[in-house]
Amino acid sequence: MNTTHPPFSPTRCEFDRALIARLDGAGPRYTSYPTADRFTDDFSAKDYRHWLQQRKIGANSRPISLYVHLPFCNTVCYYCGCNKIITKDKSRADRYLDYLEKEVGLVADVLGPREKVIQLHFGGGTPTFLSDEQLERLMGILRTRFEFLAEGEYSIEIDPRKVTRDTVLHLARLGFNRMSVGVQDFEPRVQQAVNRIQSEEETRVVIDAAREAGFRSVSVDLIYGLPLQTQASVAATVDKVIAMGPDRIALYNYAHLPTVFMPQRRINEADLPLPPVKLDILQHSVEQLSTAGYVFIGMDHFAKPEDDLTVALRQGRLQRNFQGYSTHADCDMIGFGVSSIGKVGPCYSQNEKDLESYYAALDENRLPVLRGMVLDGDDILRRSIIQALMCRFALSVEAIEQVHGINFAEYFAAEMPAIREFQQQGLLTFDGDFLMVQPKGRFLIRNIAMAFDRHLRERQTKARYSRTI
Repeated sequence: MNTTHPPFSPTRCEFDRALIARLDGAGPRYTSYPTADRFTDDFSAKDYRHWLQQRKIGANSRPISLYVHLPFCNTVCYYCGCNKIITKDKSRADRYLDYLEKEVGLVADVLGPREKVIQLHFGGGTPTFLSDEQLERLMGILRTRFEFLAEGEYSIEIDPRKVTRDTVLHLARLGFNRMSVGVQDFEPRVQQAVNRIQSEEETRVVIDAAREAGFRSVSVDLIYGLPLQTQASVAATVDKVIAMGPDRIALYNYAHLPTVFMPQRRINEADLPLPPVKLDILQHSVEQLSTAGYVFIGMDHFAKPEDDLTVALRQGRLQRNFQGYSTHADCDMIGFGVSSIGKVGPCYSQNEKDLESYYAALDENRLPVLRGMVLDGDDILRRSIIQALMCRFALSVEAIEQVHGINFAEYFAAEMPAIREFQQQGLLTFDGDFLMVQPKGRFLIRNIAMAFDRHLRERQTKARYSRTI
């Protein structure tokens, strides 16, 4: 077996515009494999309880990750595809916390003694819709039933329009040490078109407060492909964000799916930038971020060279889960709240998607599981391959064969034509022993991962995926 390979740098990328334009298509983001559209209602609360109990008897001793979905927003952003509830009535959050407390109790009772937590993420909706007192209550609920490790990564999504410096300092006192700040675009015309008016100054106040409070990481979210965007307007936003110095920047491609997400119907499709303009925006934004010293982590994420994500990428220990890229070893993730998704052992589970069904299940003292799935051996094998590609841009055939007891070339005979075609296009190299994604293949990593997605190839789905670029 050949053990010598050319020098490999996981942090080097190359924007091949012609290749990207040719291969652009729709596909999963692979925060999980199989993807959530493959979950079925054959998976029940009883199944989820069973896999939670496996932790109790020692099936997995690693610390866990917690995700809490907080669905409330004061106003609707037209581009948003999240599960959300638009209201200005904060008392609705009090009732929601009552039910969250019940769900946390039911899960913790099944798990047994206080599990150790290494990761926590509050997502939404807008988590900071909750008042300081409500957030304090929620953290108290979680800390009562779980042990939070000092070295853990505890993050929250922030809407700067609704947050003051004092709120950020309060979040730090509650234990949060990472923050994701929504920006999307600073251009007033674009903000008006998507119903999200947000000033540069109020955004800077939040980021500065996070620095003052000692947050370990601040991430900023941007979106390209929004109505009325131009290369020049997005370039101005990117420059402003770079000047704020966040540790991480996510540059997402707007997925216009108005038949799936009703608020998007308020967007005038004629105002959306055409595909060549979107490529102009992306290409120039990548150049700006690279010039500023940000490292391409994968897909749509960039980070400073000293950031934990960049270090993990260089060291080959980057992970990816429902919360995105992570620095921690793969671990079980418990999801709380309406529509939240979790992973325990070989299973995925998702809670009820609407609030009344979620409440009704808990009123009956049932875990509010809507659907899920238990992975078979093939799913686990392919998940490990897709994880390696998405997080390390490399795949050791020998390691896969030894761990899973297969002959790679035989098992993936159906995938070999696609791999050879990617190799001819310069996206990757493959010598039979080692697959390495080349710099020009990094921006097309979803396309490469899709080649190993058996469900995508063999099973129809009603899901509509975002564009890969």
